[in-house]
Amino acid sequence: MLEVRDFVASRLYSDEEAVIQDALRHLLRARPDLRVQLAIHRYQTEALSLAKAASLAGVSWAQMREILVENGIPPRLGSETFDEAQEEVAVLREYFETQP
Repeated sequence: MLEVRDFVASRLYSDEEAVIQDALRHLLRARPDLRVQLAIHRYQTEALSLAKAASLAGVSWAQMREILVENGIPPRLGSETFDEAQEEVAVLREYFETQP
């Protein structure tokens, strides 16, 4: 069985945290459904904005809102802080700039 420490010992990674982070990145790339579920969980349990949840899930703001509604989670609309408002504006700008 592979061990995290084996990757560090063979000098493929600098430390165990780097191994874990890389493995998680690859897992989330291979399983986009996990990204969405993680975003839903963090949206419910943290003060994560809709825009940040959408970014984490790898979907648009509108898609994330729809996903939340489909899962019976009422979206919190409106930013609680100025920084959150700026973040949401940036995510929306990026989304609309990529649309035909």
